[in-house]
Amino acid sequence: GVAKTYAMPGWRVGWMVAPLEVAKAAAKLQGHMTSNVANISQRAALAAVASPLDEVHEMRKAFDARRRAIVTALNDIEGVNCPTPTGAFYVFADITALLGKPLGPKGTVSDTSADFAAALLDEAHVAAVPGEAFGAPGYLRFSYALADEDLAEGMRRFKEWAN
Repeated sequence: GVAKTYAMPGWRVGWMVAPLEVAKAAAKLQGHMTSNVANISQRAALAAVASPLDEVHEMRKAFDARRRAIVTALNDIEGVNCPTPTGAFYVFADITALLGKPLGPKGTVSDTSADFAAALLDEAHVAAVPGEAFGAPGYLRFSYALADEDLAEGMRRFKEWAN
């Protein structure tokens, strides 16, 4: 697909290389689950895969720097443990040590990561997806597919709110 390599999340363009029987079975399944990819998405994906990979290499460097920055920033927040991810542009931080504790200027207590994500958004204006969406309560997923300055500001706000 083009989502990760070419920074085209949401375009929903992909392909499969597989033995013929596997491809036929996948085509049957796909035909009953989704419709076709829009023409503009196909054209954009074609332009991306037909182009030199210079920009991809530059994006990889930028995302690696952002990945290192967000992991460092999250691990600098007392009660947060964030391992370094090896793919995509998301981190998955363990915030279980912060659950049940009063945080922020209002002393908000969150018992779930869903409540925590809502409070973090409402009070610190930092967006995160609660781990419950992935079957992992007590965790938050953060995207680092944003400008360096915005990433730093969001992590600053999270730390200020949590400590």
